[in-house]
Formats: sequence, structure tokens, C-alpha cells
Amino acid sequence: MIENIFIEPTRDKFKAICQRPKKDEKDLESIVSSVFDRVKKEGDKALLDFTEKFDGVSLATVEVSAEDGKNAESAISDSLKLAIGVAKENIEKFHRAQLTSVVDIETMNGVRCQQKSVGIERVGIYIPGGTAPLFSTVLMLAIPAQLAGCQEIVLCSPPDKKGSIHPAIIYTARLCGVDKIYKVGGAQAIAALTLGTETIPSVNKVFGPGNQYVTAAKQFAQKYGVGMDMPAGPSELLVFANETGVPEFIAADLLSQAEHGIDSQVILLATNQTLANEVNNALMNQLEDLPRKDIAREALKNSKTIVITDPNLAFDFINEYGPEHLILACEDYESYIPEITNAGSVFLGNYCPESAGDYASGTNHTLPTDGWAKCYNGVNVDSFSRKITFQEISKQGIQNIGKTVMEMANNEMLVAHAKAVEIRLNVLNTEENG
Repeated sequence: MIENIFIEPTRDKFKAICQRPKKDEKDLESIVSSVFDRVKKEGDKALLDFTEKFDGVSLATVEVSAEDGKNAESAISDSLKLAIGVAKENIEKFHRAQLTSVVDIETMNGVRCQQKSVGIERVGIYIPGGTAPLFSTVLMLAIPAQLAGCQEIVLCSPPDKKGSIHPAIIYTARLCGVDKIYKVGGAQAIAALTLGTETIPSVNKVFGPGNQYVTAAKQFAQKYGVGMDMPAGPSELLVFANETGVPEFIAADLLSQAEHGIDSQVILLATNQTLANEVNNALMNQLEDLPRKDIAREALKNSKTIVITDPNLAFDFINEYGPEHLILACEDYESYIPEITNAGSVFLGNYCPESAGDYASGTNHTLPTDGWAKCYNGVNVDSFSRKITFQEISKQGIQNIGKTVMEMANNEMLVAHAKAVEIRLNVLNTEENG
């Protein structure tokens, strides 16, 4: 069961309760820096050495061949291919709807302003290996990259002990138009995508979840002018439940996130003690049937049960926590939607499990964790594009806007800015006056 229990905490206790599992960040940046330095100097050789050291396998090359791709397709079942196809269709529908048209407006007579989206030329997507092959994350990253118009999509994922990437990852990547796939993981993969090697091209922006080293490496990549999607750490879920919630459903949702990893955090926020007890009983019954129960059990040590009878105060806590995933396990969820200001993705009602969003409903599962939902959103099509603005000013337009620009520039003591307008106006005045 969840042993950390808080009954009617006051607002001044919220910050302390919202603490995530502590991460050991000692010497983290220096480790990542040394990885980048070695990849910069040695290229592919460094990647092969790191792969042998950290993944326990000796490779001749980090590149996934066309033959590997064909073998992957035959290695997975038709039922899984069908499921991936359904998920792909739903994710494409939702993300295609996010595409925006060109903004084109005349702000005043003769002054025309435009904005259009342009896909980032080359993007890298990182797919963790670890204890679960996250081929679903390929869908979540490659599909919006394709829709945004990215010219090249490069994927890195660590190999297993046999020197292979899980066939479902390779199959999904090929299905979604990924251009190049490489067998390399950890901070060294991010370094390769940032700096480029003899085999792996450098990219403009890196996407995807990972452990603390991968997250630190993504942040370090920005020193080299390579962007990142967001800080993304261990998975987390907060379930808000009132008397209309179903304990068995809630327990299943909590465990679905707890099984991600021992550093995951799940939180039950119930409006009454009886419901909280029922959920904890259901949780313990379901836990024993899980193949990953040892992982989930460790994650539950990081987790918390909170009882707050006042819904307004409960949502104050939710917004203070800023969960990656938020489930409203109740029948009257519509009334609570306006109260939500900080959350990565929200799941509404008793029949909306978080796992649906992880795989196939259509929304993206690459989301901000560790409270970053207060200032970051999850990955979407815009994450893979840039907004470029244009302005076009006619002779009439510069005459209309010129005095405004000159007045503002002169008052900021930027005389050359004002002169750039004044010279044009003088030419027009000369033309008009002969």
C-alpha cells in the first residue's frame, strides 16, 4: 500500500508534500561533460566503447541496416502491427488538427504582417531501452515531426545484450518515416546527436525521455546550440477521486505508472478517508498479479495518499504539484475542469485510463514532469517547428507608420533606428514634391 498518508494538510504544507523523489545529481554535469568531450574527439569509437561499457555488448557499427528493418517487420506479430496502426491513425488525426494556417493581416493601411510555421530541418528522437521497449514513444515523436515538415528524423535507442534494438521500435520507426536509426543510448547518444560523428548526423533539436543522464545531456546540448523538447524525468501520476470514483479502476491506474520505474511517483488525492482505504486495499490485491510488481512496490515507497475534503483546496494542491498526468476519477469531472491550471495531460472520468493516452487515444505522452507542467506543455506539432514572421510595408505604409516608429526610437535614444525611417520618408517627400 501507499504508506505516506496526509490527512487534511493545510496549504502551508503543500510545498513539502509536493517533493519528488530525490535525485543524486552529484557530479552529473561533469560526467556528461566528459562524455561530450570524448564523443567530440573520438566520434564513433567513443560510442562503441561506451556501448560496450554501459550496455554490455560489443558492436561493429551503431547503424541499423535495411536488413535489420526487414527482420524487425517479420519479428513482431500481426496483432501488434494492427494495434500500432490504429494508434498511429489516432495520433495522426489529433496532431494533424494542430496544424495552423498562415497568419496574414494588414495591421494598418500599407503595413502587412504574416506568420508561417516551418519545420525544424533535422531532429533527433531518443527512445529509452531499459526495462521496457517504448515503441509507443516513436509514434509520439515521429508523427508530429513528419506533420511539421521536418526534413530528417534521426532515432537513437540503446541495444540489448544481443546488440539489437527491439524489433517493435525499428518497425514503428520505419512505419513513421524515420530516416536513420542508430543503436546507441545514454548521454553518449545525446552527445552524438548534438555534435555529430562519422556515422550519426548532428541535429537541431533533441526529443524524448530518459534517465537523469539523458536529461542532463539534453540540457548540456543547449550549450552547443541544439534545442531540447523539455526537462523530462521519471513518470508521475496524480489521481483526484471523490465518492463517485471506482477504487479498482483507481488502483489499476496508480499501478500503471508505478510499474514504469522505481523512481516513478503516484499520488492519490481523495476527498474522503473511506475511498482512500478502499483504493489502497485494491492496490495491494492487484499488485501481486503484476510481472513488474517489484518495480511497482519500490515506486510506491515514493508515493503518497492525501485526503482533502474541500475540492477547492484539493485543486490548489494539484496546481501546486503540477502533475505530468492527472486523472479526474469521478462522474462530475466537467465541473472541475476550470480549476486545472497546471498539468501535462488530463484524463476525464472513470472510463479514461492514463494508459489510453500513453498509447492510442491520440494525445501525446511526451510530457513535462517534476513540476515543469507549470511552464512547459507536452510535445505537439509546434514543438517540431518554428514560427517565422514577415512584414511588408508599402510607400503608403511607411508614411502611415513612420512617425510612430521615429517617436519611439528617438525616445529610446536609438537615433539610427529613427534615421532608417526618416531617410525613406525624405525620399518619398522629394518624389511627391517633384
